[in-house]
Amino acid sequence: MSRFGATAAAVLALTLTACATRPPATAFDRPVSHALEATAPTPLQTALAPLETAHPGESGVRLLPSGTDALQARIALARAATKTLDMQYYIANEDSTGKLLLGAALYAADRGVRVRMLVDDLNFKDIDQIMAALNSHDNIEIRVFNPFGSAQQSFAQRTQNIFTQLGHFTRRMHNKSMIADNQIAIVGGRNLGDEYFSASPTLQFRDLDVFTAGPVAHRISASFDDYWNSALAYPLRALNKQTFDAADLDKTRDDLRHHWRTQADPLNAKPLNRTPLAEQIAHEQLELIWAPTEFEADSPSKIEHPSDDYKSPPMERLAALIKEAKSEFLILSPYFVPHEVGVKALSALTQRGARVAVLTNSLAATDAVAVQSGYAPYRVPLLKSGVELYEFKAIQGEGEGKPTAGLFGSQSRASLHAKAYVIDRSILVIGSMNLDPRSALLNTELALVIHNKTIAEQAMLLFERSVRPQSAYRVELASPDELARLKSTGSPVSPLIWTTEERIGTVTYNFDPEAGFYRNAMTGLFTLLPVDEQL
Repeated sequence: MSRFGATAAAVLALTLTACATRPPATAFDRPVSHALEATAPTPLQTALAPLETAHPGESGVRLLPSGTDALQARIALARAATKTLDMQYYIANEDSTGKLLLGAALYAADRGVRVRMLVDDLNFKDIDQIMAALNSHDNIEIRVFNPFGSAQQSFAQRTQNIFTQLGHFTRRMHNKSMIADNQIAIVGGRNLGDEYFSASPTLQFRDLDVFTAGPVAHRISASFDDYWNSALAYPLRALNKQTFDAADLDKTRDDLRHHWRTQADPLNAKPLNRTPLAEQIAHEQLELIWAPTEFEADSPSKIEHPSDDYKSPPMERLAALIKEAKSEFLILSPYFVPHEVGVKALSALTQRGARVAVLTNSLAATDAVAVQSGYAPYRVPLLKSGVELYEFKAIQGEGEGKPTAGLFGSQSRASLHAKAYVIDRSILVIGSMNLDPRSALLNTELALVIHNKTIAEQAMLLFERSVRPQSAYRVELASPDELARLKSTGSPVSPLIWTTEERIGTVTYNFDPEAGFYRNAMTGLFTLLPVDEQL
């Protein structure tokens, strides 16, 4: 279910008060387990040890800006694991790239690697064949976080729970991480699905992850353990109603091998795996940049024991860094709902002379139309306070020749999904967290804070490329002359204008461009509903 679908269901559920029950997690066999000891000897630990000694207190980082980079890195990570492989995702699809990644996890388990996979229930279907079959492997365990429907026997019961268990439904585990041998981790905005890895023919999420090695990976592992052992992490064996035997697992293994043979090359999944990851690290071929790095994550208690007094560590850390910004603050947030407190904080920066620039989705590009109703009212006050505002275009790179796959070009519909914040071109905050009430109050999130000019400037260049007129609309306040011209022509008078480059040259709109009647109508509808905190 998309973010828009979840919000719509939450809106409909506001009027329902019935309460359904579910078995407590303690009713199931749910053994506690933990990450591998950080000092346990593995090829990755051996390769990293001299680099960590040469960079005390720092972690190695590398940005993964393209979908191909991100897919290759995850497959390489699964292949490099010799003891443990942990995966935590909001969405995990069994599509083309999902099968490649699940096949890599199965291959690791066949080598004796312990595989733990934690998936949020919102987008999890207990009828999925592959994960259910893999879960029968002695070395693989899959758990479902905060189930609201997986424990039910029918689709009708699951659907009913959307409306009767609103408290569970609206609070989701939004964290995204993958960790090998407690030595290397990938975190960022990407879920597991074709649209995140430049592999979907219809939709390309432009996203950003970071590959990180060293001490910070141990902290990411500790956060994973907190969620894995949480009372809200239900074993799939207890929820899934299907039964699988050795023959089913063998068939799944054969199917995944066939999928790899036929799809790995077309999806460009192989290049990073020609040399073992540990060997690349030992020979410093991965271009890791060593830097002071912080990790912040919400506690599972944010969902397990909701409280108005809870303060989100990722959001609190970002807020502190915003206050300390001196010259520039760049925001990439696909779901951007600043509310008055956000407008005030950003205005304080511009009043000090700092540049503040925001890139978020246009109404045409967003996959969450409801969020636009929470964002749109703040465009005028943001612009009046001196904030630069850009909206990502659904069609990228017009007039530039054949677009390329990755962060900045695709023939599919594009939607921004990266969550990254650059402070003074010296600090990058990257993770799963949007600047919106849902990230602050409802979902659990994680964030990596990287103190390094090179990494921050790489992210800054990605931002600047994303806000070019070919890729984004520049949103500005309409001048008095423009307002008078619109009025004289009988066009709808708007306080905003959108400027972009198209094949015919520079084009200016006085309404949300390319959005169509349906999206505009839905935005208007959600504006009338009391759903601010659900956005």
